[in-house]
Amino acid sequence: MTLEERITADMKTAMKAKDKVSLRGIRAIKSAIMLQKTDGSGTVLDADGEISLLQKLVKSRQDSLDIYTKQNREDLAVTEREEIEVISKYLPEQLSEDELGALIDEVIAKTGASSMKDMGKVMGMANKQAAGRADGKTIASLVKQKLG
Repeated sequence: MTLEERITADMKTAMKAKDKVSLRGIRAIKSAIMLQKTDGSGTVLDADGEISLLQKLVKSRQDSLDIYTKQNREDLAVTEREEIEVISKYLPEQLSEDELGALIDEVIAKTGASSMKDMGKVMGMANKQAAGRADGKTIASLVKQKLG
């Protein structure tokens, strides 16, 4: 089942249950999928593209959440938290910090990286292997920690 099919089915369920929080998050995903499909590029949304799309949605809401909490706008922050939670349900299960550390150690061993000069190589491979299961900031901080 593709992401779009899951979203459509879940949207119907949320509408029937009158679950406004889930519905708002699901509609955001549906909107992003429709924009992706009609952007004129002609690219088809595959599994990796779906994960990337969902990560962008979560990241934009996380950025907004950070701004709202700094400005003490709890009313707006609550909405962002709720949408992050709904969108995150469609992402693959996130790696724990230990699992991510082990993955990065493995990548460092494969690439033979020894200093910060090799960070680009390590980041490229680590991002591919952890696709959708860890965010870039966390990966980068762990790579810096291990290479630094």
